[in-house]
Amino acid sequence: MRIGYTTGVFDMFHVGHLNILRRAKEQCDYLIVGVSTDELVKNYKNKTPIIPFEERKAILEAIKYVDKVIPQENRDKYSAYEKYKFNVMFVGDDWKGNSLFEEVERRFKDVGVEVVYFPYTKGTSSTILKEKLEKIR
Repeated sequence: MRIGYTTGVFDMFHVGHLNILRRAKEQCDYLIVGVSTDELVKNYKNKTPIIPFEERKAILEAIKYVDKVIPQENRDKYSAYEKYKFNVMFVGDDWKGNSLFEEVERRFKDVGVEVVYFPYTKGTSSTILKEKLEKIR
């Protein structure tokens, strides 16, 4: 069984999020999605998500491509692997070449976990949506 894993904030859910989940599910039998907690987002992005964690989690749980939703309380992908034993991790290609993911790739290679990068959905992101809303306001 091919178990997939991906993570994100999933704030202001949009088609880019849906694209990643759809593509991930096409490449695995069981998809686990880690949703960043509000505290984690505050710690590494220095901002609070617009949609609270429990609501973002509920949205992901309702999506047919997602088999299991878990809270992402830290950014340590290897500890997630140790807990959930996935064999493929899906990431947006905006992270490719990032030092965090270069280290993740090295560690995962040793345990046989593949890292698959998906193309970023151009022109759509939570940041772009927030900027558009600010202009309207």
